[in-house]
Amino acid sequence: MKRKERAAETEAALKAAAKRVFAERGYLNTKITDITAEAGRAAGSFYNHFAGKEALLESLMADMSAESDTSTSAPGHRSDFTDPAAVREHIAIYVRLYREHAATMRAMQEAALVSESFAATLARFTTSEMADVLDHVTCVTDAGRQLPASPEVALRMAFSLVHTFLQTWQQHAGASSDEEVTETLTRFVYRGLNGCDY
Repeated sequence: MKRKERAAETEAALKAAAKRVFAERGYLNTKITDITAEAGRAAGSFYNHFAGKEALLESLMADMSAESDTSTSAPGHRSDFTDPAAVREHIAIYVRLYREHAATMRAMQEAALVSESFAATLARFTTSEMADVLDHVTCVTDAGRQLPASPEVALRMAFSLVHTFLQTWQQHAGASSDEEVTETLTRFVYRGLNGCDY
């Protein structure tokens, strides 16, 4: 195996191990040596790939963002939030991403509590992710409907609602299926943005 391939394999192993340890212990209670031990790598190998735990978390965030971008750039992507199917599609993607990356999302929040620099990084990340769908929300006003606030504020409210609900849902796993949660959130968000049912 070539050096570059070994490096990529080690980086992937460290990321996968970090997600498992974050899920088990939480971000704040995880040490770098916990991650390297879980990955079966030497402690010093971590710093060949990441400057520290926050840098690893930023890399996990970038991976999650890239996965989201791939999902929303698929053929047939709907971008008009006056269309319930477009709202449902985006919520379904977020529900799946949340389920698959719950440990990373919790780690992001924990890191932001103790690090002002990471809190600023997380704020930039969230703003960037929401900017990708801002035009989806402006379709509502373009259609002559009135949003409850400016497009930016309405989108932030919808995002916060979905994110906070998914945190609670994750704690009660099995209470509702992904499909039930997606449909309920779609109805709620659609009504909130469009001022009517579909």
